[in-house]
This record gives sequence, structure tokens and C-alpha cells, in this order.
Amino acid sequence: MTLLYMNMTLAFTVSLLGLLMYRSHLMSSLLCLEGMMLSLFVIMTVTTLNSQMTLANMLPIILLVFAACEAALGLSLLVMVSNTYGTDYVQNLNLLQC
Repeated sequence: MTLLYMNMTLAFTVSLLGLLMYRSHLMSSLLCLEGMMLSLFVIMTVTTLNSQMTLANMLPIILLVFAACEAALGLSLLVMVSNTYGTDYVQNLNLLQC
């Protein structure tokens, strides 16, 4: 395993641990999700460049599009929650309340 793969795996693991440990604020959860998606993008890009598969060249771009959609949806949810409740606590997002 090369140094780049180990660094990206470590970045993904740290982002996942940050998501699991510091989930009180929605903004920190969104930043951890973006770190995970960015590390997955770098790993997928390096893998497709090393394998030289022409059909797999589109996969990192598709992942980046899904990451952008996830970021836009998360930021819109953050704005809605902060306008409604005044804070960005995740515990305000109770789906059982009407």
C-alpha cells in the first residue's frame, strides 16, 4: 500500500470518527461528510489513473457530482434549521415532531 493510499485512508477514517464523535452541530457533520467524499474522490481518481481503464474515467466525476448535490442539500438544510430554530444543533432535527 503506497503512502498516498494510506494518507487518504487515514483522512477518511479521521473524517468518519469526527462524524461519529462530534455530531452535535450540523455544520461540523457536513464538514466531516465533505472530508469523507473528498478522500473517496482522491482514492478513486488515483485508482483509475493507475489502472488505466478508459471506461472508469467517468466514475470520479460522478462521485464529485453526487458530493456537490449532497453539499447543496446539506447547506439548504442548515439554513432552514438555523432560520427556524436559531441554532444548528442536530437534536433539533427530530422527525417524529410535527
